[in-house]
Amino acid sequence: MPLLFITLPMSSTIVVKIGTSSLTQPETGQLALSTIASVAETLCQLQQENYGVILVSSGAVGVGCARLHLTERPKSIALKQAVAAVGQGRLMRVYDDLFTTLQQPIAQVLLTRSDLVQRSHYLNVYNTLQELLALGVIPVVNENDTVAVDELKFGDNDTLSALVASLVEAETLFLLTDVDRLYSADPRYVKDARPIPLINNMEELNALQIDTGDSGSQWGTGGMVTKIAAARIATTSGVRMVITQGRNPQNIVKILQGEPIGTHFSPHPEPTSARKRWIAYGLVPSGKLYLDHGAVTAISQQGKSLLAAGINIIEGVFDTQNAVQLCDRNGNEIARGLVNYNSQELEKICGSHSSEIRSILGYEGAETVIHRDNLVLI
Repeated sequence: MPLLFITLPMSSTIVVKIGTSSLTQPETGQLALSTIASVAETLCQLQQENYGVILVSSGAVGVGCARLHLTERPKSIALKQAVAAVGQGRLMRVYDDLFTTLQQPIAQVLLTRSDLVQRSHYLNVYNTLQELLALGVIPVVNENDTVAVDELKFGDNDTLSALVASLVEAETLFLLTDVDRLYSADPRYVKDARPIPLINNMEELNALQIDTGDSGSQWGTGGMVTKIAAARIATTSGVRMVITQGRNPQNIVKILQGEPIGTHFSPHPEPTSARKRWIAYGLVPSGKLYLDHGAVTAISQQGKSLLAAGINIIEGVFDTQNAVQLCDRNGNEIARGLVNYNSQELEKICGSHSSEIRSILGYEGAETVIHRDNLVLI
């Protein structure tokens, strides 16, 4: 049966993420100007064809390293933030010069994880991006490495791009990288690595047992493992994702025209709601709840709320309405949700029936620990 690659409708929003390995020369870390110019030309072409376009760009730290003649990526947070401050200005100057030549306005949007944690901030980011798109502007998004701290970092721009695509409900997320598609192993080192053109669902991906390796270059933080993690976020949000060669940005246009290039990840046919996407991927979990088999089954297969009776172990310190991870006995995460009790209260009532909560705590509490409306399967 032939593979089907779907041509997207016009007037849709697409998110394009380009990694450090594509933006810079691998040996020196200097900007690959010809690639960046090709990216600019391609995105302007898409803009003229009535696509809404958001560019998520890595490279600030890598460019800063080259400008300061550093031979390796900084290890300490303070040095990394300083180098990012140097590189971000240079990177945006190059983008602005190229897009201005093409008469295309752009806007710099720097985000930290905290911008997505608070619901009001999350909606503000959404509104800003939508207004920029309505104005015909291409937002250039990057993590604000200058001020971000480890606890509130996206970790990599693959994750950031997936969260942005989910936020704006994009049609497709393109990840431009240093390989032309997903393979069963790294084709640079494994000669018989098999190309994988299409992933219909993430369960299918699990069955392929792909060797994801580590980060792609000394200047970047990603690698195929982060791209697969991004695919989980994007596809459950109803966003198609494509991995393709970063040195050939024109592939984006060809893919939109239906050519079978790269690896396509099909979107989930029943994507989660915007609020549940915020719970699942916007928030940073404050703790973990380990559940018994009955609770795991009730949540994952029957769409039930979480009751105190199903909790075996509580890990972490958290307050009411914080996000927590729900795990089975082996530590595998099955869901995330907003708790109706803080960690101290849960320590007292875990394993107890809902009817016993009042006598244990001395006051009336919620019947559920996490209501199903505030619970998202992972």
